[in-house]
Amino acid sequence: MTGATRKTAAGRTAAPRRRRANRPRILLLQGANMTYLGQRQPELYGTTTRAELDSLLAAHARARGVDLDIVYTHVEGEAVARIYGALDAGLDALVMNPAGFLYAGFALRDCLRAIPVPIVEVHMTNIEKRGVRTITAEAATGYIAGFGIDSYILGLDAALGLLARAKP
Repeated sequence: MTGATRKTAAGRTAAPRRRRANRPRILLLQGANMTYLGQRQPELYGTTTRAELDSLLAAHARARGVDLDIVYTHVEGEAVARIYGALDAGLDALVMNPAGFLYAGFALRDCLRAIPVPIVEVHMTNIEKRGVRTITAEAATGYIAGFGIDSYILGLDAALGLLARAKP
């Protein structure tokens, strides 16, 4: 990338995108209630804490040469803003657990429809088995559910596979 300024999706002037030599940039967005991993309903979500999951995912990303940014939010509008901000900064793919936003996250779904990068939605539980429908998955490239914390590893690897296949 050159050092020239560029326009963001919102039409603002922004600094040039910075990344380490051709490393893919992936945003992992954790939706409402995910900050309480390990504490909230361990019978469904296990006892792995947020800090433990983040550490595991950071190590996995490093081993695969990925720049991974992990964001937690309880606010749908903030999730939308973070996605657009990451896109403006050079986002290559999005891995997302919409969590509490999956029920009525229409603004989030519309944001996902607008971004031109692979999107992998992940869930720790098999939400279909629980009778839960996700409205955000219809805007995702793919969907992984039911593998506990391994859903995240699978999601990151799926995003990398999508990026590898998209290269000319």
